[in-house]
Amino acid sequence: MDLRKLKTLIDLVAESDIAELEVTEGEGKVRIVKASAQQHQQVMYMPQQHMQQGNYAPQAPSPAAAPVVAAVAAVPEGHVVKSPMVGTFYRSSSPGTAAFVEIGSAIKEGETLCIIEAMKLLNEIEADFSGIVKQVLVENGQPVEFGQPLFIIA
Repeated sequence: MDLRKLKTLIDLVAESDIAELEVTEGEGKVRIVKASAQQHQQVMYMPQQHMQQGNYAPQAPSPAAAPVVAAVAAVPEGHVVKSPMVGTFYRSSSPGTAAFVEIGSAIKEGETLCIIEAMKLLNEIEADFSGIVKQVLVENGQPVEFGQPLFIIA
């Protein structure tokens, strides 16, 4: 399933009274669960396991599913700030200037954490949680995907 379809499904769940949505497409399966006020929205992508009569060994997941599973398992504890879009991640407003935040920086909700450039537009990404920056998960100038973890705040 491509990222545009996935983002559309997430938006539909967020804007509706639906608490949970599960979609099966081809060999892939996506389950979106609406978070309560204390939790964050969770998206799980699991390839379907096909079993043929007499052969009960599951098929290997498609290569596209492996990075998604690895990314979900590698996220450390704390509040995760995720990318709201696809683009290029920048820690500062211009080359040679100080980063908006460093590891150990105390931040307040609404402060700028980084910039994501998408289609020649610079989008400031603001903190949605107050606390201390524990980790920066993306390198400066690196491309990011929708929903990719960017920062850990505790």
